[in-house]
Parts: sequence; C-alpha cells; structure tokens
Amino acid sequence: MSWMSQALALFALGAYSAVTGDGAGYRMAHLLDNQVLLHFANASAFTGLMLSAMTKWGYFRYWWVLIKLVVTLAQLYAGIFLLGPRLSALADGTRHADPVLLGATLLMASAVAFQAWLSVAKPWKRTPWAEARPRTVAPPGWLPVFVLLVPVADVLLAVLVFGHPAPLFFVVTAIAYPIWRARARRRVPAVV
Repeated sequence: MSWMSQALALFALGAYSAVTGDGAGYRMAHLLDNQVLLHFANASAFTGLMLSAMTKWGYFRYWWVLIKLVVTLAQLYAGIFLLGPRLSALADGTRHADPVLLGATLLMASAVAFQAWLSVAKPWKRTPWAEARPRTVAPPGWLPVFVLLVPVADVLLAVLVFGHPAPLFFVVTAIAYPIWRARARRRVPAVV
C-alpha cells in the first residue's frame, strides 16, 4: 500500500506541474521519490521476497508468485533507471512536461494493485518445475520479526551512515535465508 500511495502521489504532483507549469510539483515529487518512495519500494520488494521464501508458496512453485516477482523487479528497475532520471531532469528544470512520467506513475500504481489482486485471487496452477509435495521447513520463530526490522535497519543505515540507499541488510538476508532453508531441507526426508 505504501508503494502504491507514493506512486499516486508522484502522479498527482507531476500532473499539478504539467497543468500549471509550476515546477514545485516536480521538485516535491523528486524529493518524495528520493526520500520516501525508494525506501518503501525496497521494503515492499524485500518483504515480498521473504514472505515467498518463508511460506509454502516459494518463488517458482506457482505462476502467480513468479509473476509478482517479475513485476516487482521490473518496477524497481524501471523506477531506478527510467523514471528517476526523468524526474530529476523535471525537478531541476532541464526538462519540461513529460507525459511519459505521468503514464509511468499510473502504470506503477496499477502494477501494485495487480499484484495485490494476484495475492488474493491466486490464479493459475503450479509451474511445471514445482515439486508435487515439497519438503517444507518452518522458519525459525524469530525470523518474521527480524524480517520486519530489516527495512528499518536499512533505512537507518542509509540515512545515518551512507547518505544514500544501501539495501545491505536486504541483500544479506535475502541471500542467507534461502541458503539456510536449502540446507535444512536436505535434512528433512522426502515425502513419498
């Protein structure tokens, strides 16, 4: 919800500047993008990855989860490499009125809404490479709380130490947990 609301806020601020010609909306959208949205987007992606990893859904067992993963990664990279530079140029006045930015922010909010629908509807069957009866391993009891604290730790690290986003704890956790889970699964006997 935080990612979608921020995308809609970027749309509203961009629409304001496009209609009025006042660059204040672009400058505020740029500030919002750099100080708030990027943290929400990273936290949303990370918690989604970890929820998939910690539950029976996995990353590649069901089409709806795989599609959410692809859409999330596409949104992150489109925001970083396509929307960010356009918004920067609009904020500093080197570019004027960009309809692509408005369309892209609406597309981003729509993609988040589509992902929410996927989470509720869970359409489509399993992927062809899903195990018939996967060996599941319950995560440690402390892990869900840890996963909620990781985004907070990364924001603090970005603000207090680096001065820019550095999803260090996201990356370490997102890599370490699947490795731990794979080792734990090897110890669980296969269900016949």
